Amino acid sequence: MELTLFNQLPAEQALAAIAHCVAIPHWQQALVAARPYPSVAALLATGDSLARQWQSDDLQAALAAHPRIGERASGSDKQATLSRGEQSAMQQADRSLQQAMQQGNQAYEARFGRVFLIRAKGRSAEQMLAELQRRLQNDQQAEQQEALDQLREITLLRLEESIE
Repeated sequence: MELTLFNQLPAEQALAAIAHCVAIPHWQQALVAARPYPSVAALLATGDSLARQWQSDDLQAALAAHPRIGERASGSDKQATLSRGEQSAMQQADRSLQQAMQQGNQAYEARFGRVFLIRAKGRSAEQMLAELQRRLQNDQQAEQQEALDQLREITLLRLEESIE
C-alpha cells in the first residue's frame, strides 16, 4: 500500500492494514493516530520509537500470534502467511537440523516460559539454531530484552514491506 493511501484511510481501515505487523493493539493505534507521515522513513521511525516502549506484557500478547520456529504456521490470515514465508529456510533444512531446532524450542520454553522468537527472514536455519543455542545461556532479563528486540525487528520489517 502506498503511504499516501495509508495516511488517508479511515482509522479502522488503517488499523486493519497494519494488524498483521504485530498483535499489540496500542502500538497499532498509536501508529495510526500519528498520521499523516511525510515519508516511509518517518513512519518506520515512529513505529520503532513506539516499539521500544514495549514491556513484558506486550511481548506475551504478541507471542500468542507467533508459531514456533521450525513449525509451520497454521491459518490463512496474513500473519500466518508471512510467518511461513519468513521461516522458509527452516522448512527447507535437513531433518537433523529441524529436530535440533525442535529440541531447542522445548528447552527454551522450559527455561523462559514462552516460544523462542527470532527475525527469521534473511537467516539460514543454521543461524537460527545457533542463535537459539546462544540465547539459552541468557538470564531472564537479558532474554526478555533480546525477545523484545527481535519482535521489534519483525514488526518493522513487516511494516516496511506493507507500506511503500
